[in-house]
Amino acid sequence: MATSCRLAIKAIPNAPRSAVAGWLGDTLKVKVHAPALEGRANEALCEFLAETLKVHHRSVALVQGDKSRQKLVQIDGLTLADIKARLP
Repeated sequence: MATSCRLAIKAIPNAPRSAVAGWLGDTLKVKVHAPALEGRANEALCEFLAETLKVHHRSVALVQGDKSRQKLVQIDGLTLADIKARLP
């Protein structure tokens, strides 16, 4: 059985470096180094999450919030408990 999880993200583009900034309830706050231009911040967010959670980059996909700071990301292969255990 394939496991997957949808994770609410509050993205902060143009940060000095990409980093997890903590939890706001069930929403993960993530600083992204890339600017919010032409989807670059969305790509950087997905790559950063994949690297941080140690999953393949194709396992992380943006589901909602393409032009918003409030995003919904689908992460295949992990449950929410797995994600919380892997984040600093």
